[in-house]
Amino acid sequence: MFDGYLWAKTLHIVLIASWFAGLFYLPRIFVNLAQETNDVAYERLIGMAQRLYRFMTILMMPAVALGLILWLYYGVGRGSIWMHVKVLLVLIVIGYHLQCKRLLKQFVQKQNTKSHVWYRWFNEAPVLLMLVVTALVVIKPNS
Repeated sequence: MFDGYLWAKTLHIVLIASWFAGLFYLPRIFVNLAQETNDVAYERLIGMAQRLYRFMTILMMPAVALGLILWLYYGVGRGSIWMHVKVLLVLIVIGYHLQCKRLLKQFVQKQNTKSHVWYRWFNEAPVLLMLVVTALVVIKPNS
């Protein structure tokens, strides 16, 4: 039997996990790019980063759309404080995703000014965001 809610929820979870895998890995490529001195290796890393960013973006769009469907159509978290906090955090994750695009463009143009250490710290943000969002969804404080 087809249950739209369960399929939307399942696909949302899989797409979010896949999108975040890219958000975890792309900054690791940035760490390597910030240290790379060999032009051939640098270009290979640029190609990897560009392909990953495109794929991440393809994953992000239906993940966010399904989240909105779950919230606005199926009523998941409707009227709950935890959902409003989650939506704010998702907007921050989208901002992080767009910041990755800006940083990638700087690498492509060979205009990076940040160190590999900065990118190591930058890489921690999606981990913390995913932890907090997951805790909100599972624990549902003040619901």
